[in-house]
Amino acid sequence: MAAKANEPEPFDDDEDLEPLEGSLQNLLEQKSLKWIFVGGKGGVGKTTTSCSLAVALAKVRKSVLIISTDPAHNLSDAFKQKIGKTSTKLNGFENLYAMEIDPKLDIDVSGMDLSVGENKVSTDMLSSIPGIDEAMSFAELMKQVQQMDYEVIVFDTAPTGHTLRLLTFPKVLQQTFGKINDLKQKLGGLLTQFAGLLQQSGTTPDQLFDKIESAKKTIDVVNRQFQDPDATTFVCVAIPEFLSLFETERLVQALAKHEIDTHNIVVNQIHFLDKDCVDCKKCQARWKMQKKYLDQIDELYEDFHVAKCPLLENEVRGKAGLEEFGKLLTTPRPE
Repeated sequence: MAAKANEPEPFDDDEDLEPLEGSLQNLLEQKSLKWIFVGGKGGVGKTTTSCSLAVALAKVRKSVLIISTDPAHNLSDAFKQKIGKTSTKLNGFENLYAMEIDPKLDIDVSGMDLSVGENKVSTDMLSSIPGIDEAMSFAELMKQVQQMDYEVIVFDTAPTGHTLRLLTFPKVLQQTFGKINDLKQKLGGLLTQFAGLLQQSGTTPDQLFDKIESAKKTIDVVNRQFQDPDATTFVCVAIPEFLSLFETERLVQALAKHEIDTHNIVVNQIHFLDKDCVDCKKCQARWKMQKKYLDQIDELYEDFHVAKCPLLENEVRGKAGLEEFGKLLTTPRPE
């Protein structure tokens, strides 16, 4: 029986959908983006990718800041200039800045006074707390988030496990502060008994909770932005090998669980065959192995923009090198 004229055609599940463009050009065109995180397994080219993306963004956005949250900073090496814990204008650019957050830095976490009487809580004690590196990095980010007036911020992140803790920190802190507030309601009378002890350190219970509440408001803002796909996205970086692909899938699943947008993947160090590889058995074997994982990536991430970058003869450093690699990231490779 023929379908009625006013009925829509049935959707064909088997119909081949047009693949998305294999580049990061979509990030340059999405003007609403404020935060772009770049991460993945160690040794896959995260810093090269994040720096090259920041350079490309600087051509289309008013002001760009790239921040390294990796304890092993590499921005200085990539840009061939000294970069520290404060925003530094990069040589050869009018609107591109960089900074490296030092996780060992003695940061006044969430703006609270950590003193009791005349004695400061020791840095050694703080550094012994599990996960304090990520917490302190995030505290540094939080402290500056409301003062930063850059149009877009790119994060060169630590390897996957550290990065996931960083990105989920706002949600964890929200839950923690909620419990503290509940505790305040239940133990209000008991807390007044400790007022004298707190006042010895120059802090009353109300002042302490005011500071916590102020920090919570900042965290709420950041959490909303992290979960807004118009404001925040995550670029996964990989190489065509089993462990890297496994880590990428783990990362994509974790980001989805925490409602953080990701729709771009960069695959680096691909040994594409050229005329010089025709008689090279090692090149042929390498490509055969990589091709297997590239096919898996295409199948797993057909709804992602997958930028495929070749293995290069030289390391990518300096403005010219980063600009050239940026072109590889933002220009689809011919099939």
